[in-house]
Amino acid sequence: MSVEFFITSLFIVVTPGTGMIYTLLITLRRGLRMGVLAALGGTLSILSHMTAAALGVAALLHASAMAFQMVKFAGVAYLLFMAYRMMKDKEQFDPDQLKGDEPHKKTAVGVMRDGILLNLLNPKLSIFFLAFLPQFIDINTTSPLADMVVLSAVFMAMTFVVFAMVAAAAASVRDKLLSQPQVMTWLKRGFAATFVALGAKLALTQR
Repeated sequence: MSVEFFITSLFIVVTPGTGMIYTLLITLRRGLRMGVLAALGGTLSILSHMTAAALGVAALLHASAMAFQMVKFAGVAYLLFMAYRMMKDKEQFDPDQLKGDEPHKKTAVGVMRDGILLNLLNPKLSIFFLAFLPQFIDINTTSPLADMVVLSAVFMAMTFVVFAMVAAAAASVRDKLLSQPQVMTWLKRGFAATFVALGAKLALTQR
């Protein structure tokens, strides 16, 4: 496993994306425990993209414009739904409702489900891993699939650690933010706008 793989993977993981934004959001709303579950959901979603790359599904998405567009716009719709749900629910960033570490509505399963779906419905990730991982597999190896699984596991571990660190950092300032309702209101709007922006970015994504 090369140093180049670790450096490249770390650069990819620390670049803010849907999974990291969602982890930050859930931590501020629900506390560290739920934030870590959001990080786990975002990490588990990577497993599907790794599997798709290993099985060649990513190649199918790359070859079929219709399949790519269907998955892509399902992802766009889900991102816009998250933004709409955030703005509609007045309790999402209500300091009185968010004190403590327990969710007032969303369960642990719901947090992980959204974390998985937000990244799962991005076909570009499957295609990315199809192009990314093979670069770090020895052409002389006798088991390229096994090597791909190992690289995928390392990438997922790095992703979870970074997301968990983001959750811990957000949890450390959560109480201070909850004491400032005006800041929480702007955070709510900011996260909603971020999901809309991520949806627009995904909509403009080409194969």
